[in-house]
Amino acid sequence: MTASTPLTSLPSDRGGAPAAGTVLQGVPVVAGVQYGPVIRPGRLPALDDLAAAPELDEQDRPAEAARFTTAANVVATRLRDRAAHATGAASEVLAATATLAQDRAWLQAAEKLINAGTPAARAVVAAVDQFVDLFTQLGGLMAERVTDLRDIRDRVIAELSGLPEPGVPQPDVPSVLLAEDLAPADTAGLDPSLVIALATTLGGPTSHTAIIARQLGLPCVVAVAGLDTVGAATMVLVDGTRGTVTVSPDPVVASEAVADAKHAAELAAGWTGPGATADGHAVAVLANVQDGAAARSARETPAEGIGLFRTELCFLNRDTEPSIDEQAQIYGEVLEAFSGHKVVIRTLDAGSDKPLKFAGHPQEANPALGVRGIRIAEGNPGLLERQLDAIAAAADNTGNAPWVMAPMIATADEAKRFAAQVRLRGLTPGVMIEVPSAALLADRILEHVDFLSIGTNDLAQYTMAADRMSADLATLTDPWQPAVLALVAMTVRAGAAVGKPVGVCGEAAADPLLACVLAGLGVTSLSAAAAAVTGVGAKLSQVTLQQCHEAADAVLGTASAADARAAAMAALT
Repeated sequence: MTASTPLTSLPSDRGGAPAAGTVLQGVPVVAGVQYGPVIRPGRLPALDDLAAAPELDEQDRPAEAARFTTAANVVATRLRDRAAHATGAASEVLAATATLAQDRAWLQAAEKLINAGTPAARAVVAAVDQFVDLFTQLGGLMAERVTDLRDIRDRVIAELSGLPEPGVPQPDVPSVLLAEDLAPADTAGLDPSLVIALATTLGGPTSHTAIIARQLGLPCVVAVAGLDTVGAATMVLVDGTRGTVTVSPDPVVASEAVADAKHAAELAAGWTGPGATADGHAVAVLANVQDGAAARSARETPAEGIGLFRTELCFLNRDTEPSIDEQAQIYGEVLEAFSGHKVVIRTLDAGSDKPLKFAGHPQEANPALGVRGIRIAEGNPGLLERQLDAIAAAADNTGNAPWVMAPMIATADEAKRFAAQVRLRGLTPGVMIEVPSAALLADRILEHVDFLSIGTNDLAQYTMAADRMSADLATLTDPWQPAVLALVAMTVRAGAAVGKPVGVCGEAAADPLLACVLAGLGVTSLSAAAAAVTGVGAKLSQVTLQQCHEAADAVLGTASAADARAAAMAALT
């Protein structure tokens, strides 16, 4: 980890700090229990101080504009370098942030201010504020980029000021990282031996922080009310299973809780697969990956295959579409890593928060409900066909024929058209169930495809009409919501009726307790971040199919996510 030194330290005794033993409640994201002192990200000096800088004389403005351009390029280059040295979700989100750092819209807004006499640092603040307001108003996945924009702002200002990059400090002892929110550049570079747990005030169960915490295997709780009052150096106990942060707990009790969790983790680590309940009912446990490096890392786990290969990474941060040969080489790395095993490739899922420079995305009032996923193919003739050609070429080159699924399918007709193109290339077609209409019409969609894969992240967002990045709405986008699980159950029943597999590849599959509920609903496979594979498989192996059925029935009878989780715990523990 190459963490920067914090520019200012947060006080260890903040006004209104919770009393010892106070339990703060949030949304659980990654299971596990850890205890340690709090660290917080460093901050730049107050942005208001920049207002004191004098206006620029006209002759100084070109040099100031050039200085700004250089600083922005340095920040983007650093982010791209980190993306190149990261794997999986970390690489993807860093690449997307690097692209945002060089987005012409905000850069031009800053340059315009500088050319009018505003000093560069102040211009950066004003320009970013414009787009923060815009993204916030747009809502949906665009609001997710607000944290990224502010992170870019701080890094550019630090570069302009000759200061170290703001970010997470390197602790001397294993510590718990608390923050209002965390940018991808912060979470992607964490050393899990020194940062042992995460908790944030903002964010949701599918935020960048949550996804990377899951990849690193760090206990994580998000949307924690009252967390901002907990100061640096305070001892806290983070329980990522129950979704709590206990402030200054009894050290003996905390140590026992950590020891119990460690013992359970050691038992889980001994699981070697394949996925099955204690009485032998098979449920395949697969891994989610983004590239060849992540696939090779997943191969070191008991994962039986790849349930979700996200292909966006080779398209992001590029001015032109990668060639068929380039794509085939990238896809081939994953197919080779799991030679002889199941690999499910998802076609390009860009748009919304992951724009493509070469795809001509329209301006949209609500991009999360706009042209994304399979819909991009409509305005970019040949894009999907070339990707499918590349997948077919990779299959021929490696001798491993993958299953191929499309994201954001909403109608049976879309599924029919996609399946025809996949079958023309001798591959097995399927679709993602992320839109409620697709769950409701699963039986008709299954007339055209051979399998379904449920993406619970977006399914929760669209079912509950709640931005998955909103901390205020995090309880609504919790995959334990009974309405979401009812749609999962409906989809699974449609698959069972025609003997076709239905898997789950959303973040819900990484929750060991929820994985058992999904098995009880009849899900045939679970695909999660590689770090979650062992925990999910081990939990399944400890319960019977009957227990899973009872847990599923109990959950479907509840009226809230909290009640659903409690009902499952009662049935399975």
